[in-house]
Amino acid sequence: MPPDLYGRGSVRSAADLNERIRTLFRTAGGYLRPHERAEYEQLVTAWAIADAAERHPARHSEPVREQMAPAA
Repeated sequence: MPPDLYGRGSVRSAADLNERIRTLFRTAGGYLRPHERAEYEQLVTAWAIADAAERHPARHSEPVREQMAPAA
């Protein structure tokens, strides 16, 4: 089941989420450790929802809220 992206966090645009995904890969050197993989999966899910909402705003009335695991 995808994470609850509406539960908490800040509203993010698809472009911002895409940049965070790129930054994650760049800083990880192209290899994601397990905690980075989990963050990547959350970011991709949030990006897909934000992208769909931006393409079809009438179909998505709630803002996309990103849920990230707390930093360890």
